[in-house]
Amino acid sequence: MVLACQNISKAYGITEILNNINFHIEAKEKLAIVGINGAGKSTLLKIIMNEEEADEGQVVIGKDISIGYLAQHQNSYYNKTIYEELLSVKQNVIDLQEQIRQLEQDMKHLDGQELENALERYTRMNHTFEQQDGYAFESQIIGILKGLGFEESDFNRPVSELSGGQKTRVSLGRLLLSRPDIILLDEPTNHLDLNSIAWLENYLKNYDGAVIIVSHDRYFLDKIVTKVVELELTKSTIYHGNYSYYAKKREEVRLSKYRAYMNQQAEIKHQEEVIAKLKQFNREKSIKRAESREKMLDKIERLDKPQEVHDEMRLTLTPDIESGNDVLLVDGLAKSYGDNALFTNLGMDIKRGEHVALIGNNGTGKTTILKIINQLIPKDAGKIVLGAQVHIGYYDQEHQVLHPDKTVFDELHDAYPNMTNTKIRNVLAAFLFTGEDVFKEIKDLSGGERGRVSLAKLMLSNANFLILDEPTNHLDITSKEILENALKNYSGTILYVSHDRYFINQTATRILDLNNGSITSYIGNYDYYIEQQLVSTSRVEEKVVVTKEETENKKDWKRSKEEQAKERKRQNDIKKTEARIEELEQLLSDLNDEMSLPENATNSAKLNEIAEKQAVANEELEQLYALWEELSEE
Repeated sequence: MVLACQNISKAYGITEILNNINFHIEAKEKLAIVGINGAGKSTLLKIIMNEEEADEGQVVIGKDISIGYLAQHQNSYYNKTIYEELLSVKQNVIDLQEQIRQLEQDMKHLDGQELENALERYTRMNHTFEQQDGYAFESQIIGILKGLGFEESDFNRPVSELSGGQKTRVSLGRLLLSRPDIILLDEPTNHLDLNSIAWLENYLKNYDGAVIIVSHDRYFLDKIVTKVVELELTKSTIYHGNYSYYAKKREEVRLSKYRAYMNQQAEIKHQEEVIAKLKQFNREKSIKRAESREKMLDKIERLDKPQEVHDEMRLTLTPDIESGNDVLLVDGLAKSYGDNALFTNLGMDIKRGEHVALIGNNGTGKTTILKIINQLIPKDAGKIVLGAQVHIGYYDQEHQVLHPDKTVFDELHDAYPNMTNTKIRNVLAAFLFTGEDVFKEIKDLSGGERGRVSLAKLMLSNANFLILDEPTNHLDITSKEILENALKNYSGTILYVSHDRYFINQTATRILDLNNGSITSYIGNYDYYIEQQLVSTSRVEEKVVVTKEETENKKDWKRSKEEQAKERKRQNDIKKTEARIEELEQLLSDLNDEMSLPENATNSAKLNEIAEKQAVANEELEQLYALWEELSEE
């Protein structure tokens, strides 16, 4: 155990944030802290770092354990370049290197015992230098900076000239280079593109120390963590597994609680009806029976109604009319800013009902394409053709049509006057506006809050072609799940830009990868796209512009579906095999325990029976191991 939170409680005034939070983390373990916005995740990290004081409880840290922390908001650095900032982390190694060089010079003028002493000191210093990665720290700096999306041409840029997101990446680089025993990360992927996030995933997964992550990036958590601590309603619950395991288990637990609550409510109602009926008989015996039942009913420990059940909040998107089969044709599209040509001959063809994710590194022009389609900025060349009866609903965080003097509630009510107040409140709740929040004026909202109001309006617009630019930004995990379910069941067409890979995986039927000014199409979700990327690393893959013929190629679609079905079957077979292996290993463990019992020591018949069971189990186990290897090699 390198760190433990023991009975941590924290309140601000009368608002309780954390109540009796308990968990621990082992060396090399990777742990996620999840919960809705305001659940206390960042507060808990600050308590661990002693930046805030807990009202009760304590944080226990192992002896000689070092901790590094990346907060959401960074202090700025002004006097150094990007490279110098990371280099400063290794100042002790640089100083040691200079001392070694100086000692080398001094030894030229020494002899006898002085030289022997100097050589001994020189050996110790070199050993320390090697232990502290003295021969590799410069290549480590370059590797980390490139991994986080900086080009070599950026290395000498002053940090003072960088954007807030770039400064956060520099801070993350400093933290990773310092290699503490425990890394605490608060939303580390907020300012990274997909390539940098994938690099960071791999880095953290193989990191020698422990990692505690607060993040809304579920795909990122899925790849890294092995334990999840959920903060909900001031309490903590621990799940041993990755994010997908946690999400599945959480739903099972919540559904179980909801069923238990409903069953108890049904039983209470039944008992109340029986009591009322007995009292109606108005006889001494019946009244005594009723009183007896009332006493029993009073002793029942009433279950609280679960606070969050998905059945209570569903977001339904329904296009007002159906568009034609051809929704969007882009051909020969070009756009430059000065000497910077984003793309010169871009094409895409989107059909009715497709849910298309446009992905690519930062700066490739994804948002520009959406703005050109929506006529917010002009194109340099090419054509854009919308199909018959296509009605666009556009979400752009920079161009939100909101009325600053209206309240959040009125913004939706005035746009959709026929909608009931309850429906409006439910929709706003899905986007984190509850209680008195719905009466805040738009002008008093943060940028993220305004984005959520715009998204709520768009979801009610009845458009048949949704164009969305980073729709999950500023949403917590619960809100993302609600939006995902709405988009998955949406019968219209969707084109969106997103860095949220879990969201893409859940909602996309096709991926458009924008790279080097051209687009490659992948029919399937994000996992399928990654599979194809891995395949392409073993051969030179030609980048092709998406054409009308490609989208209509039903053979490709069928082939990809068959491949996905085959892979799902293989994964399922692996899971079944692993489950059976676990059963047999447990059986053999139990049989060994049984054989060791004193009462069986002289019972030859019983020992023979156990041995026969062991032999059968071992034989099946060997076959299963062989099968597992075969399935894993496919």
